[in-house]
Amino acid sequence: QVIRSLRRSGFANSGATLVVGASGGPDSTALLRCLHRLGETLELGIHVAHLNHDFRGAEADADAEFVRQLAEYLGLPFTVDRQDPMEYQRVHRISSFEQGAREMRYQFLAQVAQKVGAAAVAVGHTRDDLAETVLLHLLRGTGLHGLRGMTEVAPWPWPRGVQNLALYRPLLETAKADTTEYCQELGQDFRLDSGNFLFRFARNRVRLELMPMLAAEFNPRISEALARLARSSAQELDYLEGEVDGVWPQVLHQEREGSEIQFRRESLGQLHPYLRTLVLRRAYSRLHGDARLLEENHLRSMTDLAESGAGDSTQHLPGGLQIQTSQEYLTLSRREAEVEPVMTAPEGALTLDLPTQAGQELVTYILGWEITCRMVPAPSIEELRAADPYTAFLDRDSLPDQLQIRSRQPGDRFQPLGMDQEKSLQDFFVDIHVSRPLRDRVPLLTSPRGIVWVFGYRIADWAKVPVSGADSRPALLIRFVEAD
Repeated sequence: QVIRSLRRSGFANSGATLVVGASGGPDSTALLRCLHRLGETLELGIHVAHLNHDFRGAEADADAEFVRQLAEYLGLPFTVDRQDPMEYQRVHRISSFEQGAREMRYQFLAQVAQKVGAAAVAVGHTRDDLAETVLLHLLRGTGLHGLRGMTEVAPWPWPRGVQNLALYRPLLETAKADTTEYCQELGQDFRLDSGNFLFRFARNRVRLELMPMLAAEFNPRISEALARLARSSAQELDYLEGEVDGVWPQVLHQEREGSEIQFRRESLGQLHPYLRTLVLRRAYSRLHGDARLLEENHLRSMTDLAESGAGDSTQHLPGGLQIQTSQEYLTLSRREAEVEPVMTAPEGALTLDLPTQAGQELVTYILGWEITCRMVPAPSIEELRAADPYTAFLDRDSLPDQLQIRSRQPGDRFQPLGMDQEKSLQDFFVDIHVSRPLRDRVPLLTSPRGIVWVFGYRIADWAKVPVSGADSRPALLIRFVEAD
């Protein structure tokens, strides 16, 4: 199986060096032993790499020593390092421990690969890992990209922009049980990671509970079925990406590398809806470097905006990007860094009275700020765009006569301007890169319906002002100015 994989991928008899990411577990140990046995015959260079996550104490130290001794026994060069995933998570302001550990591990492997001039990093992902990944994506909601799961050879995942380095999975058609049996036949010991049995990680729950239940009650070959689904999805995506290649020049108006991609709306509108979605996904990926932050609801919002006849609309996307429309063009671009408000949320909640009659103005002094609330005529597009982060135009008819000003609370949800559904306030802060220490300081204007304005960042979509047609009506202007 590994020989066939090496030949398919072009690494066999190429003289290439492969970095083998070795954890000490049965999968990566079987892969290392197998590549070592084939290395001379197939003209492969091998460098062993192990990152001690410094998370499981003596157990992690023993794993690192095991890999070190195995590399020395095989006569292979190796790199063993120690890093702290908790510190990485804190420095990079990542909410998920799993994501932080993954990024840290791939960053380490990329550094080793670049140092030794490797063409790829080989990892021990098996068919079972592929099946678990597909199932996790299904549970979270996904399209073809999620159903594809993993591929045998993939672009380098992290850090973004690493050139001439591939992520290689030679065991993707191999069952996890086979790696254990292979090690046993060689008389090769391996390590077991206690972290693989922690139920706080979703993947572990899928592996230890859901997959066995599906195998016992529905399909004893569930892993193979999910792997087939992944392969067929990959083939379909490969075909569709070729279709995107064909229509890209037809719909593209201009591209400023790394900063902006602009499409002709009329040409974009003539595409099949799914092909249009793939075009927009590719544009996002070209600007951001990675499309994994895009969820199905983001893609749906992007395609809805592309299909609607309205011009002069803007939606924010994760990763610091935005999508804008005019009558002729649809533009994806990087948005300017969000402004961090200097006003600190109060302890408890404060009340802000709102005007109830046309032309009425109320001024309130809170926490060293002068807050002006005034009923004004419906603003123009230009006025809305010119508003600074301390000014908001709101639909007065959507609001009660009083708002509350408070800090965030557990479970807060928010429907950001441009989104058709709510999301957790935590996720919104992550999307727009608000630092963790700042999040508790950001004031929220709230009503019984929910969060009206995340001060300095975004108003709620349901509170936006209708600006044209029969819906035009007086608006509420709220402006915060530091009091003298």
